[in-house]
Amino acid sequence: MIGLTLLGATGSIGVSTLDVVSRHKDKYQIVALTANRNIELLAEQCEMWKPKYAVIADHDRAESLQNSLKEKGLDSEVKILSGTEGLQHVAALPEVDYVMAAIVGAAGLLPTLAAAKAGKRVLLANKEALVMSGQLFMDTIHESGAELLPIDSEHNAIFQSMPDHFKNGLTESGVEKILLTASGGPFRKTPLDELRTVTPDQACAHPNWDMGRKISVDSATMMNKGLEVIEACWLFNTGPEKIQVVLHPQSIIHSMVQYVDGSVLAQLGNPDMRTPIAYALAWPERIDSGVASLNLFDIAHLDFEIPDMERFPSLRLASEAMAAGGTSTAIMNAANEIAVEAFLNRQIRFTAIPELVEETLENISGVEADSIDTVLAADAEARQFALAYVVDKLAREKLIS
Repeated sequence: MIGLTLLGATGSIGVSTLDVVSRHKDKYQIVALTANRNIELLAEQCEMWKPKYAVIADHDRAESLQNSLKEKGLDSEVKILSGTEGLQHVAALPEVDYVMAAIVGAAGLLPTLAAAKAGKRVLLANKEALVMSGQLFMDTIHESGAELLPIDSEHNAIFQSMPDHFKNGLTESGVEKILLTASGGPFRKTPLDELRTVTPDQACAHPNWDMGRKISVDSATMMNKGLEVIEACWLFNTGPEKIQVVLHPQSIIHSMVQYVDGSVLAQLGNPDMRTPIAYALAWPERIDSGVASLNLFDIAHLDFEIPDMERFPSLRLASEAMAAGGTSTAIMNAANEIAVEAFLNRQIRFTAIPELVEETLENISGVEADSIDTVLAADAEARQFALAYVVDKLAREKLIS
């Protein structure tokens, strides 16, 4: 039995992971489940899976989780932990073999890093771990002997399409370019002058994928794709000049690898996260994911477009932050998290999201990311600046109205 810790069990990736595992209970044992605040669902998952540990990230909700599990008769069976310390603890347990890192945002950095330090197979759905601390994270993977398998559908597709020796460098492996696909989100064809007035519900209505609200907004701004460019650089030992973003609205081709001999290898499938999850859980073998097979005759055609940088300035910002190096990507990520939260709370307009990120990058200088403390300090400074920007933006827009 393979022991599994699921960081972010109540999110869309977590729920999909449990769905895949439910089809292979003879192979996997759930050791720990974690959530941020969703006590109700976490308690239900504990009742079904009987993990050794349940972790609630919000310290203030630990007692409520305790009461919920007591009502289900699980208070003596499931040990409750809380906070970042609890998350890091269950990520490094000796009885855990694999860690699904599915906590959204910067909150997932430390527990994901703990799993890497402990030499686990890290199933990486939290792209911020690499965006914030790329070199530090990859060094930890190499030093500990951990395995790193990407869960993002695009990076998983690239991984499947790469030669075994890609870690030696793309040029040495005969790879000319990575073609990173993107659906373009819900506003791919929306007139630019209408973007200013879009609502959170409109931004979260992704045409192809069922995702959490934060990631859905990132997809709408295409910051999600910018983060994925940065992630791909670290995962595949390359620079942004070797990565081409390709708009592919059907989300059937999840990404491609172009070789120097003219070949292009692609991974295709229905847009369902259970496919990359199953691939990473079973690699190098394959197991049933519960996803229906792709019917090419139903698809009929596939479309590809070059992304419009005026429509999607977040793509430019991500590339510039990666080129700047150091803590610039952590600063960008922190500002984006604050901006997206402010938009979802209806404090700023949709078009103000990249404006806030750019203002933060222009006002906070990146430094060498020589330690995790340096990265976290840059993250905190960026958040402070971005929060002040939101307050100022609110004040100015109220004066204008």
